[in-house]
Amino acid sequence: MSRIGKLPIAVPSGVDVAIDDRLVTVKGPKGTLSHRVATPISVEKNDGVLEVKRPDDERESRSLHGLTRTLINNMVVGVTEGYEKKLEIFGVGYRVLSKGPTQLEFQLGYSHSITFDAPEGITFTVEGPTKLGVQGIDKQLVGETAANIRKLRKPEPYKGKGVRYAGEHIRRKVGKAGK
Repeated sequence: MSRIGKLPIAVPSGVDVAIDDRLVTVKGPKGTLSHRVATPISVEKNDGVLEVKRPDDERESRSLHGLTRTLINNMVVGVTEGYEKKLEIFGVGYRVLSKGPTQLEFQLGYSHSITFDAPEGITFTVEGPTKLGVQGIDKQLVGETAANIRKLRKPEPYKGKGVRYAGEHIRRKVGKAGK
């Protein structure tokens, strides 16, 4: 029984939802997103509310029911509020510089600086030399971009140096014991 799939999706004012066969398109003040719904699932619009329905209780239908509802809800939230992931940089000499809203330059302890370009629909904000944010309307793309930035220099377990999500806890190891 999918509890998430049964929840209706409230469509706020200023958001236009178009359902064309299997393609659901959501247009709002921040942009437009679309998603192709998997075969057994259907989406209906009734007076300002979207409902995701499944035809039977097959295993695949049940698993796609909640997933489809969540993806469509994420699109509605994305075009109205947007998504943001915050990252922090730890380490002596590690820093980030903004080269416009879609390009960052990192100094992460390597012999060279790393230039990171944003994919289409993603913007960056730099709050300081060690704090940055990734914004966009597509939740999946924001998370993937933040993960790719973190991958440039993952936090290491001995001193905790590297790029990490804001509030992320790094499990620390003790160093080599001396005599």
